[in-house]
Amino acid sequence: MNVEGRAERVWLVTGGSSGFGRAIAEAALARGDKVVATARRAERLDDLVAGATEGRAHAVSLDLSDPEGPGRVVEEVLRRFGRVDVLVNNAGHGQVGAVEETTEEELREIFDVHVFGPAALVRAVLPAMRRQGSGAIVQMSSFGGQVAYPGFGAYCATKFALEGLSEALAPEVAPFGVKVLIVEPGAFRTGFSGGALAQSREIPEYAETVGPTREMITGIDGTQPGDPAKAAAAIMVALDADETPLRLPLGPDAVEGIRGKLDAVRAELDRWESVSVATTFGEAPRG
Repeated sequence: MNVEGRAERVWLVTGGSSGFGRAIAEAALARGDKVVATARRAERLDDLVAGATEGRAHAVSLDLSDPEGPGRVVEEVLRRFGRVDVLVNNAGHGQVGAVEETTEEELREIFDVHVFGPAALVRAVLPAMRRQGSGAIVQMSSFGGQVAYPGFGAYCATKFALEGLSEALAPEVAPFGVKVLIVEPGAFRTGFSGGALAQSREIPEYAETVGPTREMITGIDGTQPGDPAKAAAAIMVALDADETPLRLPLGPDAVEGIRGKLDAVRAELDRWESVSVATTFGEAPRG
């Protein structure tokens, strides 16, 4: 049993060397759980392992662009602990660039990290979770998983895709006792706007539309209002709830932005309803 009297959980957290991944790993360890954290370079997790009670934190290297990586890591966790209770698909990075500026290579790389890698990990952990009759899959999306802005087309496309995948996944695995939680942070003080931010080569014609986004995202590095430790605590509350939400926006900016988007979608739907529904045989669209 862990320090709170609950049965201890085994966590698999990708991108555990910094930001949300590190905060979630530390929060799980503080609860007396066991954590397997991943990073491209496992040595970046040495301090996490050294600071934990012996045998409770383990570091594993994982490159999500490697098709064999997810299966290998899950097999290692199962060999060591016999179970996976919580998968946190957190690894990722920011990317800014107009759609035209974003190269095929850049687009495929970010989809590998934010969509194909997490999907492979989900497939790898689900057989064990189904046998256990329990588990949780935490998908670290973004406020940008529901709202897109100029310059964030590629990034938001990956998060929209992750959310669609997860929304379908949730009712598929619920009968097996497996929860799915989509986390949608706003601006938090992580490396998203700094060293982890990829920038496409600029095309001058997009200076007016994408330029402000570039300036904003790089300008807020180190001053974002969100606290990753508080985000991790909120995720723990959601996972412990009898009814875990499907989506958990984090930060006032995320809540306000998503609410505004939903209001705008509803207003447009209402405005164009007569045209939208007049598409059956025998009816002509009415303007």
